[in-house]
Amino acid sequence: MQIPGHIDPLTTGTVPLRGGNRIDLVGLTRDAIGGVLVEAGLDAKAAKLRAKQIWHWIYHRGVTDFEAMTDIAKTMRPWLTDRFIIGRPTVREAQVSGDGTRKWLLAAADGQEYEMVFIPDADRGTLCVSSQVGCTLNCRFCHTGTMRLVRNLGAGEIVGQVLLARDALGEWPKGTMAGFGPDPEDDDADDDAGHYTADGRMLTNIVMMGMGEPLYNFDEVKGALKIVMDGDGLALSKRRITLSTSGVVPMMARAGDEIGVNLAVSLHAVTKEIRDEIVPLNRKYGIEELLQACADYPGANNARRITFEYVMLKDKNDSDEDARELVRLIKQYKLPAKVNLIPFNPWPGAPYECSTPERVRAFSNLIFKAGISAPVRTPRGRDIMAACGQLKSAATKPTRAELDRIAEEKQAALG
Repeated sequence: MQIPGHIDPLTTGTVPLRGGNRIDLVGLTRDAIGGVLVEAGLDAKAAKLRAKQIWHWIYHRGVTDFEAMTDIAKTMRPWLTDRFIIGRPTVREAQVSGDGTRKWLLAAADGQEYEMVFIPDADRGTLCVSSQVGCTLNCRFCHTGTMRLVRNLGAGEIVGQVLLARDALGEWPKGTMAGFGPDPEDDDADDDAGHYTADGRMLTNIVMMGMGEPLYNFDEVKGALKIVMDGDGLALSKRRITLSTSGVVPMMARAGDEIGVNLAVSLHAVTKEIRDEIVPLNRKYGIEELLQACADYPGANNARRITFEYVMLKDKNDSDEDARELVRLIKQYKLPAKVNLIPFNPWPGAPYECSTPERVRAFSNLIFKAGISAPVRTPRGRDIMAACGQLKSAATKPTRAELDRIAEEKQAALG
């Protein structure tokens, strides 16, 4: 097994193209789509026009069949079908929780599996997206952290999760594309173009909090989120996207500068001893270094606060002293922050227990009294293992000794 370095893990192995020799256009930029069209034989001017049309059909309409692209010449559509595809992950299993949470077990073109989760609320719907097959890190409270890292997901595989969720939720607009009539150069193009309408959507927010550490797959995550945020793409505001990191300090400023989405930090402890145990990455990037990176995060302010994720573990990190120290640290670094308190979600073989509801409330109250928001997250999807920290696609059940070996390998790779 190839173990990643401390900045950007290498993909292990190769990923075959879905559709054989055809090129999957999902995840490519508009310029890249134009480039592959030119390589396939179109002249540059025609390729630029077709790339713009295809881009809109992929990301505004959710189309996967070139024959449905009514503003492209009918004679051109078979040519596109022979050379390209508009792919989706394969759904191996779809589950719905009693609380409405949905979880999908997905398979990539090479058969590797990963998961995504949709969490509906009264005023929003949040899609939890994965960035890796397995995980680089070994956070001890997290089920995903017990998996070996297999490989990074590509930009198309990350964007594909969003497209698939919109498919499943029936959220693509109806009608044809805004601003596009029939192809002016084609007498055979359909005449019904130009009646595009957008409908209300359930999927309003995205969190990069699924399987994997997003900042150890920076380039692919960046490419995917650029498409998601593109006004001519999926057009989701950066204020509705949150990227979660366990504290990959060297990449945090780049994430703020180059992606610009909201930041969530998996803090989970306020002392070196406990955080070294719970989030072993702390041995490389300590709490003080992490909090300074938070203070320096581009764009952070009272309107765009940094979120600290804090899992509540019985008799481990949930004392009044821990709450007071958390407040002190936030104020010391003058952080525009809120704290999400997460009742621990159990999984088979987990070494921790959840704090009692009374202890969680007391912890929350101490932070609120200091003027810092500290809501308690309501567990969602526990009955289908879709809650925070529960995602794991592997069907095998490694022994404790094997889990310890995996953790040691990961820690050695991280330094």
